[in-house]
Amino acid sequence: MSAFITDLFNSIFTPGPTHSLLVATNVAFACLQLTLLLLLIATYSIHFLVLSFLSAGLWWAINWFVAELRVAEAEQRDKEETEKARKVKDSGPTEDSETEAETVIGVKVGGTKGKSVSASREVEILETKGELIDRGNLAVGASASQSSGGSKSEHSTEDEWERVSENEKDK
Repeated sequence: MSAFITDLFNSIFTPGPTHSLLVATNVAFACLQLTLLLLLIATYSIHFLVLSFLSAGLWWAINWFVAELRVAEAEQRDKEETEKARKVKDSGPTEDSETEAETVIGVKVGGTKGKSVSASREVEILETKGELIDRGNLAVGASASQSSGGSKSEHSTEDEWERVSENEKDK
């Protein structure tokens, strides 16, 4: 019994209708119907008969809705399985396979003076536009700080602060 109650509380946080939630709902509606029947017998009031019909309609609607949800979920799973099977059939090996291969093609690039360069179809080939220049040694006072073992970003930041302070002195 305690396992059912624990499962019932956990099913609150689970999306969709769970088995324990449906059992609890059906037991609650059955108890409500029994209570309304006992009150109808005890009081002979037509109000309890009307409430019993309304409760029965709601009980039926909840169970019908859950059944429709299950049918829709089953159709969705079947649709996903057929699409997956069709993709596997159309594309051959999937991404889940352990063998990966890229198609390599020879391309002549203008910047390489007629040399053949291999590349895959998915990669765009770019030509080099200029040269990279190391500007770390050009700054004033950078050679002393580079010998201390600092990083290049520290040197560039220190150089910028020196330039700013020199510009302030000139004003």
